[in-house]
Amino acid sequence: MSNAYELLKEPAAMIAFLFTLLLPIFVGFYAMKRTKTEEDFFVGGRAMDKITVALSAVSSGRSSWLVLGLSGMAYKMGTAAVWAAAGYITVEMLQFVYMGMRLRRFSEKFDAITVPDYFEARFRDTAKIVRLVVSIIIVIFLTSYVGAQFNAGAKTLSASLGISLFWGLLISVFMIVIYMVLGGFVAVAYNDVIRAVIMIIGLTVLPVVAVAHAGGLGMVLDTLKALDPKLVDPWAFGAGVVIGFLGIGLGSPGQPHILVRYMSIDDPDRLRQSTVIGTFWNVVMAWGAVFIGLAGRALYPDVSMLPNESTEMVYPLLSAQFFGPVLYGILMGGIFAAILSTADSQLLVVSSTIVKDFYQEVLRKGEPLTEEVALKISRITVFVIGILAAILAYFAKDIIFWFVLFAWGGLGASIGPTLLLSLYWKRTTKWGVVAGMVVGTLTTIIWKLYLKASTGIYELVPAFTFALLATIVVSLITKTPENVDEIMKAME
Repeated sequence: MSNAYELLKEPAAMIAFLFTLLLPIFVGFYAMKRTKTEEDFFVGGRAMDKITVALSAVSSGRSSWLVLGLSGMAYKMGTAAVWAAAGYITVEMLQFVYMGMRLRRFSEKFDAITVPDYFEARFRDTAKIVRLVVSIIIVIFLTSYVGAQFNAGAKTLSASLGISLFWGLLISVFMIVIYMVLGGFVAVAYNDVIRAVIMIIGLTVLPVVAVAHAGGLGMVLDTLKALDPKLVDPWAFGAGVVIGFLGIGLGSPGQPHILVRYMSIDDPDRLRQSTVIGTFWNVVMAWGAVFIGLAGRALYPDVSMLPNESTEMVYPLLSAQFFGPVLYGILMGGIFAAILSTADSQLLVVSSTIVKDFYQEVLRKGEPLTEEVALKISRITVFVIGILAAILAYFAKDIIFWFVLFAWGGLGASIGPTLLLSLYWKRTTKWGVVAGMVVGTLTTIIWKLYLKASTGIYELVPAFTFALLATIVVSLITKTPENVDEIMKAME
């Protein structure tokens, strides 16, 4: 099959595909009724239920990487690809409870609705130094991320609908911006749940069908072993690769679009239940993606047999091969939806950082706005940042690509260890956090550019470690905030 999207020429498939594209806009109109304040717009009024929080965190954290990337990795590497999922699944399971609950309790008591809000309140930083540092890191990396997601969405629409990249980009941007302007976080979270359900259907039904068509799991493994014994050996690529894959999980505690999910739940104690729900589906979907890749390799042993000779096309190809037009159309729309599920969450975080952390807290020096004005500014900012990210995506692809290379690691190494220490170690200081953020960001960039090739170590692993050490060392030689015991008690 030369094009994995050929089946979309069927009217039923196209209708199902378009339905998944347009559904988020209707959700946006529904969510608008619940969006009355700035807190509603950016954290859902801290009133989201446990299932929404769990599935929204899973969906926004995975994007199309899970559907296309991990299945393609399993096609290429075999069972060793499972290590790429093991790291983030383990870390996110722990951070739901051990970071999420403390962050949620503290953020409500100190009225924090953004990650920079939390850091300033935690360290009583009236000079707003920590807020500025973390805000700059978030805006630079996440804006680039959003631009990259827009590009990915444009390519998906271009390939599936046969339109130009420009029109694909335009449709991607306006579809996201419309429902976000209408419903803010509530619209984003509800749409994430819908996208998670679509991904769950694809990643549970398709691997079962594909493995069955390949003759069963035993036949799949025998076929792979005959092609290359390494394909059925999880340790085939050595401990270094396994450690690097597991290190991917270190990035999760530093992703603001995931952290804000914990801040949005109605009751922090319910995060325990969200942990079970989120972890269960994380495991199921990851294994589903791996089995899709393994079955795909057994059925199509040579990459030249895949559309565009791309391993990431194994999911669309098998969907076209085994499903009818309607389910196929929904699942192909789900790929586009998976891309948007990350882009909208990141766009909302960038907008909240600009509105709350830069405009209200720095430029206006904390002078309060009426809820009506704050909500209006928030909606305008989402629209403007969305358009700016689209312009960057179209005209500055090289710049975006450069920043995205460091985005997951940069955010994970700068925010992750500093947030973790600030939640559990009362001796942490604002200067320790600033040092950790700077060291984490710089180590990510330097290691990626100059040391990764020679060492073979994923840059997030040393960057996270050095940032953690920098935060501890500088905190020990600088003064802790006043009333630190009272501050720490607010997290319990």
